[in-house]
Amino acid sequence: MSLGQKLAWDDSVLPFQLDASDIRGRVARLDGVLEGILKQHNYPPVVEALVAEMALLTALIGQTIDLRWKLSLQVQSKGAVRMIATDYYGPTEAGEPARIRAYATYDADRLTDEKPFDQIGEGYFAILIDQGQDMTPYQGITPIAGGSLRACAEAYFAQSEQIPTRFELSFGVSTEESEPHWRAGGVMLQHMPKASPSVATEATGDAGLLSAADVAGDGDDGENWSRANILLDTVEELELIGPSVTPDTLLLRLFSEEAPRVYGAQPVRFGCTCSEDRVRQSLSIYSAQDIATMTTPEGRVTADCQFCGSHYDLDPATVGFEANA
Repeated sequence: MSLGQKLAWDDSVLPFQLDASDIRGRVARLDGVLEGILKQHNYPPVVEALVAEMALLTALIGQTIDLRWKLSLQVQSKGAVRMIATDYYGPTEAGEPARIRAYATYDADRLTDEKPFDQIGEGYFAILIDQGQDMTPYQGITPIAGGSLRACAEAYFAQSEQIPTRFELSFGVSTEESEPHWRAGGVMLQHMPKASPSVATEATGDAGLLSAADVAGDGDDGENWSRANILLDTVEELELIGPSVTPDTLLLRLFSEEAPRVYGAQPVRFGCTCSEDRVRQSLSIYSAQDIATMTTPEGRVTADCQFCGSHYDLDPATVGFEANA
């Protein structure tokens, strides 16, 4: 397979359901999305790995949101990697692709040769959902815990949403083609919430947080959740990345006894929403005096998009609250 030969199932999220077990899930495969995100920056490999994992989690979680909504994942930490931020924009119309963007900030002199997650220190993992104009955004936060970004996301859903959630992820640099590039794939499982869910009181997760097992409950729910996880444990990393295994073939291999019901795949693309108008809007809260402090010796106001690297060069007379009044 050449670098320009895109697989039909790349950059897509396939939703499915295990009806007998009351479990829903998604299979995601990312290729061009990661290329679009990472080529904007010259990140060290450990930072690239964290951004790739965060983008994959964003694709899997984001597919659940409605059209036109925006989902954001953020990690803020005291470690060498200070922040990772991702955005998922739901499609504007049915059948259109969703868009993902991501970036990270880090202290290069503090990075080590340890595994990527070790570059993240004490901090928090957050999920934010923007439902549009005139709607109050939702925000949920849990501490960094569990030894991986996927574990942070699992802890978030158990602690903040009381929904048992499992991620199985694989990501790395593909060297099978003429030019190495990042690929990623993963499976997400969630036990569908009940109308009147029981509330877990005992937390056995890392850092005193609830775990998926804590909120899965006993009886049939707990058995169904345990069985689905045992089946997912059999997945191989190469199957997740999927250069030769289609998502529906993977589901049948893993969950054939559960008779998975598959829905239409959601395409995803790299995409940024920055524009000159948005930059002007963000600067409009400042007074002319404030804008003067931002003006370069050449008499211009400049701004760079951290997500896509776009550079904006503006006339200071056209921005700022007083200038626009």
